[in-house]
Amino acid sequence: MVEQVMDEPVPAGETVQVSPAEAARDFLRIGLMSFGGPAAQIALMHRILVEERRWLSERQFLNALSFCMLLPGPEAMQLATYAGWRLHGIRGGLVAGGLFVLPGALVIFALATLYVSFGDVPLVDTLFLGVQAAAVVIVVEALLRVSKRALRGREHWGLAALAFVAIFFLGVPFPLLVLAAGLYGAAFAKAQDPAPEPPVRPQGPGRLLVTLGLGLALWALPMAVILLLMPEGPVASLLLAIGVFFSKLAVVTFGGAYAVLAYMAQDVVTNLGWLSATEMMDGLGLAETTPGPLILVTQFVGFVAGYHQSGLGLALAAGAITLWVTFVPCFLWIFAGAPYVERIAAQPRLSAALSAITAAVVGVILNLSLWFALHVLFAGVTEHRAGPLILWTPDLATLRWEAALLIALSGYLLLRLHLGIGWVLAISAAAALALSAL
Repeated sequence: MVEQVMDEPVPAGETVQVSPAEAARDFLRIGLMSFGGPAAQIALMHRILVEERRWLSERQFLNALSFCMLLPGPEAMQLATYAGWRLHGIRGGLVAGGLFVLPGALVIFALATLYVSFGDVPLVDTLFLGVQAAAVVIVVEALLRVSKRALRGREHWGLAALAFVAIFFLGVPFPLLVLAAGLYGAAFAKAQDPAPEPPVRPQGPGRLLVTLGLGLALWALPMAVILLLMPEGPVASLLLAIGVFFSKLAVVTFGGAYAVLAYMAQDVVTNLGWLSATEMMDGLGLAETTPGPLILVTQFVGFVAGYHQSGLGLALAAGAITLWVTFVPCFLWIFAGAPYVERIAAQPRLSAALSAITAAVVGVILNLSLWFALHVLFAGVTEHRAGPLILWTPDLATLRWEAALLIALSGYLLLRLHLGIGWVLAISAAAALALSAL
């Protein structure tokens, strides 16, 4: 194949001629370098795909990003999948999306194994207190970043406030909030976008139905195997529960990983009892230190739930099923919708719905920030219910002053000095060791 000329942008409606091996090398580079959350990952892909390789034009990149933000799931991983699909169809999308996820997934498996093996050692507990404190500030930083982009007027501020009250005080399910915000935004859409570019790799209704059918079948494959081959019992029940829970999660993960963490964390800790709030915080900290999408924290949750049930073997199986049902839908959304990206990006109602959802997500992330902070700062936090109202009440006598100091330190490092997340996590963990020695 003839390589794309590097000093020319991609013409509208055309694909780039680049070898699969060369594309795989660059997507592996992206996967290994994708630290720092979705904003940093998207910036990295823009530099490589648009500025360096010129495989996408600026408008094509932004249209694809807007489309991916309309979808449930990690938008950075889906953006990589779309770029690979645009180059080499479904094969290219599988390679690009897979290489974006696999490095981080392998690291999570390794770290989670070490965690369940040595997590009850006092030294490790102290290190993870520093990680948890840093994770609180990382979520707050995400809240500030998203709010600057999402809250563009009183209407959006109102949506954010309503979403926070609904989820923090009333326990309204996250999927319902997403649906309500999206419907509100679509109903009051005003903006008009420019005409769409010509479609890439157009597909007819028949091919779309085949793609959807195969994708849904692959998505359900692990649960079907469990039902057919495993006897009834606690192991099969847990694996099925994990598959169903994270399948539902894959459909409602609008607004990025921080938004869905609130829904997931409180459910797996409070309702399902798969792991403790401390373990949930540790999982977030581990996911922050690895390349790939932050939603890999779901893999940690499945792994720990399996370990608590029946040891390392079930932990590996549960983590693998969690990965499968979390990311197979991401490929399905892209392969089904990618041919329509340019048309979808020009729809004002979809754009307005996304803006409303993003505004509501600010309130959801605020809920996550407070929930995490309470469980890090206080050893005892009790849920009280008064009719429809839910109140999380900390036991003031269980305040952990060292956690408060570590949160303050992490806030200064991240929000004031703007150090990288990896440095903040490392310094906070080291500071926790120093405080423990004192």
